[in-house]
Amino acid sequence: MSQARIVYLNGEFLPFEAAKVSVMDRGFLFADGIYEVSAVLNKTLVDNEAHLARLDRSLGEIGIRNPHTQEEWVGLQEGLVQRNGLTEGLVYMQVTRGVFERDFAFPPQDTAPTVMMFTQAKAIANNPLAERGAKVVTVPDIRWKRRDIKSVALLAQVLAKQEAAKAGVAEAWMVEDGYVTEGSSSTAFIISGTTIVTRPLSTALLPGITRLSVMRLAREEGLRVEERLFSVAEATAADEAFYTSASSFVMPVVAIDGKTIGGGEPGRLTRRLRGLYLDMAGAPAA
Repeated sequence: MSQARIVYLNGEFLPFEAAKVSVMDRGFLFADGIYEVSAVLNKTLVDNEAHLARLDRSLGEIGIRNPHTQEEWVGLQEGLVQRNGLTEGLVYMQVTRGVFERDFAFPPQDTAPTVMMFTQAKAIANNPLAERGAKVVTVPDIRWKRRDIKSVALLAQVLAKQEAAKAGVAEAWMVEDGYVTEGSSSTAFIISGTTIVTRPLSTALLPGITRLSVMRLAREEGLRVEERLFSVAEATAADEAFYTSASSFVMPVVAIDGKTIGGGEPGRLTRRLRGLYLDMAGAPAA
């Protein structure tokens, strides 16, 4: 958290140490807010239009007015990327219902939302984990019933990610009624033969932006994509597995709960899908 880091807060680009949020902010008191994350590669936002559309949808689902047009959001994102000299990494955006005296019911409609943004430098395209493959553990899915909303209420995901950290692996896949829902911060996929399988969209999981692009790229390659439930047993018996997110793009999975997937190394089709996504995102040639 460099002193030179610039963040955006409620209309101003500020030094990191100067950005302050009220203790009465509803995001702090109730997790009453929405967030979104866009990847940056070669100083360019990736899949950004879809991320901003999901931000708008999530805000609408909980009754927070979107404080900016899409064009305004892009201008703020690009301004933040430029001010921080970000070449590769993430832009985090958060909107809460604003500052008001603590009460569970919504504050008056004219209460201004709190808008906060920052960048994080991160190796995504050349992440060493993608070369050796990630390991995951499964955990019970203990979240609320509207997981399609990208809420800042992430305690269940924090606990899942901590279980992964304790196990010395990269990610946790959450399980409900015997079926994988999604990762703690990603979308889960398996591959059987040449068929790519992922859970269909519903209120049980977040509509992943990278998920959508990867499915489109796979179909353009002539691969079959099935949207259906799959169990942990089916996942551990799969030929390949991977997960997707803005912060990892396409990440090969080589073990689930200690059970080796495929040959214990990133699979051929997963590597192909990662390459296709990197090409789409404009990754520099190796």
